[in-house]
This record gives sequence, C-alpha cells and structure tokens, in this order.
Amino acid sequence: MVVGAVSAADQPPNPWFSLQFARENTSAIVAALQEHVLLTVVAVVVASVIAFPLAVLAARRPRLAGPVLGVSGVLYTIPSLALFAILAPFTGATRTTVLIGLVLYALLVLVRNTLVGLQSVPDDVIDAARGMGYGPGRMLWQVELPVALPAIMTGVRVATVSTVALVTVGVIVGYGGLGQLLLAGFQNNFYRAEIMTSTVLTVALALVLDLVLLVITRAFTPWARRSAS
Repeated sequence: MVVGAVSAADQPPNPWFSLQFARENTSAIVAALQEHVLLTVVAVVVASVIAFPLAVLAARRPRLAGPVLGVSGVLYTIPSLALFAILAPFTGATRTTVLIGLVLYALLVLVRNTLVGLQSVPDDVIDAARGMGYGPGRMLWQVELPVALPAIMTGVRVATVSTVALVTVGVIVGYGGLGQLLLAGFQNNFYRAEIMTSTVLTVALALVLDLVLLVITRAFTPWARRSAS
C-alpha cells in the first residue's frame, strides 16, 4: 500500500441528493431561484416588447421581413461567452449585461413566431374587416392579433424555456441565478448535491413557466382548442 494514498472509503460522502444541503442553504437557494425568475421574466417581457413592432413592420412591409429575421438570426448565433465579452466593456459585469444578452437571444424566436402568426390571418378575413371600415390599428388589435395569438404564445413559451437555460451562463459575469449554485458546486470539489439541486430547479422552473404560459394561452384562445378538436 502506498503511504499517504487515500482509499475510496476515506473520501467524504458526496451524494447527488442531500436534504441536509437544501436545509442548510435554503436562503442561498431561494435567492438564486428568485434572481433566475427575475432575469427570465424581464428578458422575455423586454424581448416581446421589441419583437412585436418588428414583426408587425415585417408583416406590413414584406421586403423588410428578410433583413429583420436575418439580423435577429445573426444575433442568435453569437456564442454567449463572446457576446458577454463584447458587452462587458460597455455595461460592466452587471445584471444589465446578462439581460441584454438574454433579450437578444430571445428575439429570433419571438419575431419569427409573431410574424408567422400575423401572416396566417386569412385574406378573406382581412378583406371583410376592411369592408366593415376597420383601419390599420383596429385591424391589428381586433382582427390580426387574436388570430395570431396562438402562434405568438408558442414563441413566448419557446423563448421562456430557452431563456431559463441561458440564464445560467450569466454566472460568468456574476449574475447567473441558479447558475451560481452550479458553478459553486464545481468549485467546491465537484459537490454533487449542489450541482444536482441547481440542475433540478432549473429544469423544474422551465417546466412550471411553460405550464403557466400554456394555461394562459388556453384561457385566452378557446377558439384554437375548438378548431383543433
């Protein structure tokens, strides 16, 4: 036997799940979860506010649809680490840096789904609304938006789930929500319970938010369920 060698039996326990870890670190876990939820919700809301007028513009001016989708697609392909490195000199290692990155990544899905929804409005419906004297604004809010809503909400659900996962990358500038626990687990001698707690909560958060958005979609688009059945 080699002197000084440590056998497996001498290693401290390193379970994948630990209620003791959860109990002793409840405040840190709750704080990380709250930050994760806040970053996700703010990013998706801001991205939706930006994406909607861009999609309406692209729907009204089809020549602009290609450039709008192309720019948002290029932004989506930028690696997150590179994007944060580009933003950090201007916004610093702050929550704003993470939010800007999350908003840019959510734009493509939101713009594309909103545009698809607006383009799916049947021409005869638009013609009928025009014949009834609907102007552009009334046409958008009372005719096109209700028809496009299921596609728009599908985009919001996809953007929300992907944003929940992307928030963890914000740990590189110190604002990663549950990603902070994940990184701490790796730095703490690969502490499995910390890593698994962060992972399970991230997946659970994505599922819960997706379920909430699904319920909201069904509540506000009952006609979509009837047409599907």
